[in-house]
Amino acid sequence: MSPASASAILAAASPAGGAPTEAIGAASFVAAFAIIFLLMGGLGHRGGLVPTLGWFERFAERISGQPAWASLPCGLAIASLISAVFGLYWDVSIHVDVGRDPGPLNNPAHWFILAGLYGIFASGFFAICLPREDRPDRPGPTSIGIGREWNAPLGGVLMCASGGFALIGFPLDDMWHRIFGQDVTLWGPTHLMLIVGAAMTLLGIAVIQVEVRRAVKTSGLPDHEASWVKALRGIAWPGGLLIGLSTFQLEFDLGVPQFQLIYHPMLIMLAAGVALVAARVWLGPGAAFGAVLFYLAMRGLLSVSVGGLGRSVAHFPLYIVEAALVEAAALVVTVKRPLRFGAICGALIGTIGLAVEWGWSHVWMPLPWPEQILGQVIGLGFAMAVAASLVGAWIGARLGSETIPHSPTLRWAALASAIVIAGLLAFPLNTTGTSDLSASVQLRDVHGGAQRTVAATVTMNPRDGADGANWLTATAWQGGGRIVDKLREIRPGVFQSNVPLPVYGEWKTMIRMHKGNAVLGLPIYAPQDKAIPVPAIRAPASFTRPFFSDKELLQREARIAEPAVTYAAYGVVLGFTLLLLAAIAWALHRVGRTAGQRREPPPPPPATPQPETGGGGEPQPDDAWPARIPVASISSYTGGR
Repeated sequence: MSPASASAILAAASPAGGAPTEAIGAASFVAAFAIIFLLMGGLGHRGGLVPTLGWFERFAERISGQPAWASLPCGLAIASLISAVFGLYWDVSIHVDVGRDPGPLNNPAHWFILAGLYGIFASGFFAICLPREDRPDRPGPTSIGIGREWNAPLGGVLMCASGGFALIGFPLDDMWHRIFGQDVTLWGPTHLMLIVGAAMTLLGIAVIQVEVRRAVKTSGLPDHEASWVKALRGIAWPGGLLIGLSTFQLEFDLGVPQFQLIYHPMLIMLAAGVALVAARVWLGPGAAFGAVLFYLAMRGLLSVSVGGLGRSVAHFPLYIVEAALVEAAALVVTVKRPLRFGAICGALIGTIGLAVEWGWSHVWMPLPWPEQILGQVIGLGFAMAVAASLVGAWIGARLGSETIPHSPTLRWAALASAIVIAGLLAFPLNTTGTSDLSASVQLRDVHGGAQRTVAATVTMNPRDGADGANWLTATAWQGGGRIVDKLREIRPGVFQSNVPLPVYGEWKTMIRMHKGNAVLGLPIYAPQDKAIPVPAIRAPASFTRPFFSDKELLQREARIAEPAVTYAAYGVVLGFTLLLLAAIAWALHRVGRTAGQRREPPPPPPATPQPETGGGGEPQPDDAWPARIPVASISSYTGGR
């Protein structure tokens, strides 16, 4: 069986291309209405025509003690991120358990994702519209000038850009499916846009929090920030960033990764290094522990929620030891030397932390890390931990630049580390789906009838074909659940399943093997797919079939386009991504460069001619700033105190 013919024997029942026309029309109508609503609310409020946003503005200031241009957008962004991450975890579990969507609007998880991403974009837009130049607590020199009397907080611009980047991923995703077919994988290019956009929103929130603290400090007004806001900033922000960066591991957490296993330890090191080191440098003692506590609480709630909906529960790394190592390093090396601190944290995370996560993978992960990849884990995992920690140290130093001395060396180290991270992530992409391996499979019925399940005995050809495999599993998915069963060797080259495997209905059941850089699969059963269309794969009592590209089993709806089209599509997604990351890096640099600066007060308006008086007195100009600040504006911030 050739790889080309292998694709022709796989099956599914839902549409395999883009969304139906009526769904596109409905989505376009909703999107247009949402944009009009947003513009009317933000610009109408700024022009004094729509009072609704002002009610929320006063409420946000009253309960948080922060100016509304920071408190309202950050609160909305946090709620929106919770909605988006819940929808994402639910959506991925739906695809693992059920398969393709019957349509983009028929998947309930999509509505949570869309609402969350729209809320992120709205948060940034409201942050841009809310500041008023007649208030002493307006954004400082970090802000972006839009007009003569309109300066938008930099964090709001980043939140708006991140939300827009993620929202663009939805129409691009439909176009992608029309060109390349469905790709039921978390790591599809347009899927990654959604995750990256949501994760980068956390950096926008961090920037706007730096801006508001600077604005309050230089305003001369009392600092009435609520204690719960300080706690939320010290726990929810780094914990949220840890969740966002850990989302890229989700296929490994569910046991159906479509890429090399070495990615799993590398991604854990990336998340730990960036989030925990940045948190400790910026937010101070205990921030790394706070991040992990928030992360574990939220991941636990996600697992309970998704499991309660009858879907597969994703496992997750702990990060507890990594947090302890970061906090311990701060007792030895001051965070005011972030380059040295980041390097030491990276070395500790990449050795002790990595070793603990190795052990944890054998306790709870669906695919434990085998000794065959030990050399790769030591080399690539350590390098990723150090590079990620240096990037995290730079992020934390920029956010905490008012107390941490500027270091050009750290900037260049972070840039070099970012390049190293990109190279490390690109290296395992080189996989092969061809081999001379085959297997003879004997199936013994465990339960007969319409819901047939079987026990499988797999004999490799040649017998040593699975020697040194990183994983060899019987995997069944998209039939209403998920099974990942590590085959046990009963004789040299002969393996047996441990649980009954379904070979009926919409289940797709296969043998999966990862050896070296080859990720291979052998089909046992798959239903007919009229949408592609292909016939069914039957599961007779015994058969011999070859191993071929695992992608053809897991992404059987995908199709190959012309090379020029493929390069152009990937280039568009890569271009958008690089623009967003460059904007984030520039913004963090701007935050550090403007530390200690103060915005000049706005110039007084031109003198207004006064009517002549009987005494011939000269008309007097308006009072200069800040005496012109309306008392109501200050009292709205201070809560009337």
